[in-house]
Amino acid sequence: MIDSKKGVLVIILTYTLWGFMPIFWKQLADVPADEVLAARIIWSFILTLGFIVLINGGRQLWLDLKSLWASKKKFFLLMLASFLISANWFFYVYAVSHDRIVETSLGYYINPLISMLLGAIFLKEKLSPAIKVAFLLAATGVLILTFSFGSLPWLALGMAFSFAFYGLIKKTIRLDALRGLAIETLFVFPFAIAYYIYLFSIDRVSFLQLGLPTDSLLLASGLITAFPLLLFAIGAPLIPMYMIGFLQYIAPSLMLLIGVFIYGEAFDVVKIISFSLIWSALILFTSSKFLEARGIRRANRKVSV
Repeated sequence: MIDSKKGVLVIILTYTLWGFMPIFWKQLADVPADEVLAARIIWSFILTLGFIVLINGGRQLWLDLKSLWASKKKFFLLMLASFLISANWFFYVYAVSHDRIVETSLGYYINPLISMLLGAIFLKEKLSPAIKVAFLLAATGVLILTFSFGSLPWLALGMAFSFAFYGLIKKTIRLDALRGLAIETLFVFPFAIAYYIYLFSIDRVSFLQLGLPTDSLLLASGLITAFPLLLFAIGAPLIPMYMIGFLQYIAPSLMLLIGVFIYGEAFDVVKIISFSLIWSALILFTSSKFLEARGIRRANRKVSV
């Protein structure tokens, strides 16, 4: 029980930090999203690798790399995952810097439903009638937004699909979260360094040009990326998956509130209707998973008795 409570508190803290992150990235609005992405990759890798070495995990990291290389399929799948999470980071930072925080919340609201759909397609997981209805409700909400915008909400869909495919790959490759982050950022680290060299060569770089506050924020982007992932790695094993699924809506809810009430983004009647459909889908989705988990627990108790 103590471990369970600890897990809940750590996961709540994790999602709360993720929810408030638009405020941090908003401070880097003067830096182009492509450079922010490069900085985030570089400093995440350096910080994560440094921490792993500090806790004497270098040997295990090397063994993880050798194990991945021995299975080429896993090696290249994880490489693909690293590009997917990098794309997700880019969409997110771009949306925040272009006053589209509400759209980021939409992306992370529909992500679990996309994940369930991918699980059914690629892992042959069965979808209950409740989840099918939830998916249709969410899809209707997205369609209403699409017609009101006159175009697809591509940032929200880009975030949802990139993270869902990332999660699908990660589900098939078991790695420690911290070492996994180090390996994932290692794959894209050379590209980030090369891109920074390119930015310097064309004199379009912000780092070391816009002053100490901006430089400090770019350096801190590594910590901002790695620390919540470390917290998640600590808390997630201590609580059931359905509880993690329920608590994950803290982050997009905070993003939505921040976008509307702090940065004054529009939240008109069409968005209210669309989000209401998506919220209904999430309530149906979460309730069905909660009841399913409770049914499994009861069945296990009967077996043990």
